[in-house]
Amino acid sequence: MYITRREFILKSSLTAAALATKPLDLLAGSPARRMLNPNGLAHFVDPLPVPKIADPTGYRSAPEEPKRAVPYYRISLREFSAKLHRDLRPTRQWGFASTVPGPTFDTRRGQGLMIEWANDLPPRHFLPIDHNLHGAEANLPETRTVVHVHGAKAPPDSDGYPENWFTPGKSAIYYYPNDQEAATLWYHDHAMGINRLNIYAGLSGFFLVRDEAEAALNLPSGPYEIPLMLSDRLFDEDGQLYYPTSGKPDAPWVPEVNGNIILANGKIFPYLEVEPRAYRFRLLNGSNTRALPLSLSNGMNFQQIGSDQGLLGSVVDSDSLTLFPAERADLIIDFKGNSGQRIVLGSRSVEIMQFQVRDAVRVTSVPWSRSLRKVNRIAESAAVKIRALTLNDYYDYNGNSMMMLLNGAHWNMPVTEKPVIDTVEIWRLINLTRDAHPIHLHLVRFQILDRRRFDLFTYNLNHTVKYLGPAMPPDENEKGWKDTVRADPGMETRIIMRFEGYAGRYVWHCHLLEHEDNEMMRPYEVIGG
Repeated sequence: MYITRREFILKSSLTAAALATKPLDLLAGSPARRMLNPNGLAHFVDPLPVPKIADPTGYRSAPEEPKRAVPYYRISLREFSAKLHRDLRPTRQWGFASTVPGPTFDTRRGQGLMIEWANDLPPRHFLPIDHNLHGAEANLPETRTVVHVHGAKAPPDSDGYPENWFTPGKSAIYYYPNDQEAATLWYHDHAMGINRLNIYAGLSGFFLVRDEAEAALNLPSGPYEIPLMLSDRLFDEDGQLYYPTSGKPDAPWVPEVNGNIILANGKIFPYLEVEPRAYRFRLLNGSNTRALPLSLSNGMNFQQIGSDQGLLGSVVDSDSLTLFPAERADLIIDFKGNSGQRIVLGSRSVEIMQFQVRDAVRVTSVPWSRSLRKVNRIAESAAVKIRALTLNDYYDYNGNSMMMLLNGAHWNMPVTEKPVIDTVEIWRLINLTRDAHPIHLHLVRFQILDRRRFDLFTYNLNHTVKYLGPAMPPDENEKGWKDTVRADPGMETRIIMRFEGYAGRYVWHCHLLEHEDNEMMRPYEVIGG
């Protein structure tokens, strides 16, 4: 049986091992439904779609500068059906402007814009809502949405606060100043308690910020620059989205969802024709739960030039890359010397898409600069406060995960993190769970200081962090600016950031969406100086 929130018991990743837990079977206990076998589908028969660029509908006065007109967009969130594979029936989805991914916002630093997000979705959800989750109670409308531009330095009333949702027939106008360096951002639903379902249904898209420093690098552009969203899903044999449940009609939530098909820009096993030259791919892991270890079938290297919040300090050459949910990687893949080849992008044994390199004799490929930008490190001595914050997992008496919390606090408890604007803090993320959690902070960008293993038994005994080895620096491709960090189990992960931009209430949370929806999210408040 499940225990209530008030009866929960805290178990760490090591003490929980004694509870004889079993691996989650995504389909166990779920209603009988024949599932789509991806091995029965032809691979690489559909072209990779490239999201269209959003066009403004007009201009309006900027809230912060009434005398200045900025582009104004109206984006409708709608239900629609589309073929995800040549041999499947159209799949029911929810999308921005009836597409998945939604249209790409191509913007410039310092040039703000306004977006009216309009909820034109049907009144009933088509995925299983768990009314036990906070913010998803049965007395609330089934279809609710609010939009967050992930990584944006936006005013608090335009950030997509999870409780600021609106229902079908309603809309919200948000202002994005774009006062930040060039970066690959993305936008997605952020409604409390049903965020995981809305994103699984398709509500996400790209939001690109450009600047002069990036433009000076002469990176591949135009048809040679491609946003690429990867997201895993499950489908039934009719090609419809399947979201697994616990099998309990009154408590369908599951702690993780791992699909057996990885979509690329919303398509199953697509292909992309490329020239034998350099391409820029703005890569995003848009999955609910799955981490994606990625590589190319011929073992060739690629060059990573950026991460979540823009360009790295220097190019990182590698033949593999792992992205956790919500993380981004800006990659250069040079297909020169591969004319006529078929190269597959995959994640371990799962094929995702194929690059079909044209058999060309002469191709114009403009050299791009490997000198990126200087990433100034924030000195630890600049921090005015150091916070120790735990990541917790709670279990029922059978050892099944039932909820996750940040620092042992529920969403509706008083705000405890109140940084002062324009000050620097260090957050020590102490992971007491068995999972790696991608932790995201709204508003700010940060730098990873280090990770360090600690003795979990000692911590459970007296809440003392006893380190088991030296601190490990971040990986080379993590040394730029980030907004989402992988916090490994049994380790303390330290990040440092300056709380600049705006005073007001924001949130920080795990970006495993099933965790976020079940209390692993907390408000924090930036206090004006």
